Amino acid sequence: MFKKVLLTFSLTALVIIISVVGFVGWFGGLLDTPAQQVDATGTQWQQLPYLANATPPRRGKILAVVTSTAEMGDSGKSTGYELTELARAYYVFVANGFEVDIASPLGGTPPVVIDDDDMGAYDFAFLNDPAAQAKVSATIPVQDIDPQDYEAVYFVGGKGAMFDFPENESIQALIKNHYQANKVVGAVCHGPAALVNVMLDSGEPLLANKKVSGFSNEEELFLISKAREIFPFLLEDGLAAQGARVETGPIYLEQVSHDGNLVTGQNPWSVWLVAETMIKQLGYAPRARSQTSEERSMAILLTYEKSGYQRAKAQVSALSLAEGTSFSYMLVAVHALVAAMQWDLMKAFDLMSLVASSDSQSI
Repeated sequence: MFKKVLLTFSLTALVIIISVVGFVGWFGGLLDTPAQQVDATGTQWQQLPYLANATPPRRGKILAVVTSTAEMGDSGKSTGYELTELARAYYVFVANGFEVDIASPLGGTPPVVIDDDDMGAYDFAFLNDPAAQAKVSATIPVQDIDPQDYEAVYFVGGKGAMFDFPENESIQALIKNHYQANKVVGAVCHGPAALVNVMLDSGEPLLANKKVSGFSNEEELFLISKAREIFPFLLEDGLAAQGARVETGPIYLEQVSHDGNLVTGQNPWSVWLVAETMIKQLGYAPRARSQTSEERSMAILLTYEKSGYQRAKAQVSALSLAEGTSFSYMLVAVHALVAAMQWDLMKAFDLMSLVASSDSQSI
């Protein structure tokens, strides 16, 4: 995410902003701490206790659907599905007893977006997992899917989804079949684009009066100022146009909407909760899992948004005292940078202070 944020502003504007809040030296100091960095690139799924110790009963199959689109319209900007949004949900489903198949509009090998700044142990494990890679390298064409084979369907995000999900009749039929059969439908980030044109047998849009979350206008326009020109529509607008009650959380923070068998998340940081909420909706208690450092950062940032600095600082202090509960200070630092870019200097200062007050930090 850090590189994406930097690219939203010119270098001159960025220097002015971060200089105002005294950010340059501090952030540079964070980057010069190699001893704190952990190399997870070689992670195998067998090394992750959540997966290695899982022996759940077989509970059926879940279908994950990814985009086949490699370019954002005619903008020349590359895209694809977001690896983190597939990998993390994939392993939640597997750990809870579900076999996962992967499909795409065109089948075959879909384009993928790998953001080095956001990659963690589970994501690298997915890249190093022969079984997972065999599935993602030969995805099933959506038109060949038999809905009866799956207990749930999950639509992975990635900006390409805005181009090939909404008008795909096979996707629409798949969603309608699942929803009307009382099966679970999940989607995250741009994945909810699959829902915008789904009509039920009643003649009403599936989304009518449903609580739903997806990548917000604020998030989209912050990263891509010309998003209205590039995309066929902005996702938040498209969901609302179908009668959805769109629930938006703070920019780039976890936000999940749960409306019966429909489970949707706002952005990549919502994936874990979306997947585990789907498991609950399927009727099972999700397998216990240790939070990642990124999730702990999300919790701190959400506490700050809802309850203020002092509560967030108390949360940081508690983590500092607990063994094995570090948080990703880089993620909090990026949110400080985002706040500075939005000229919310008090928030930027508060978030920097939270990082500086911690004795329990992780990249």
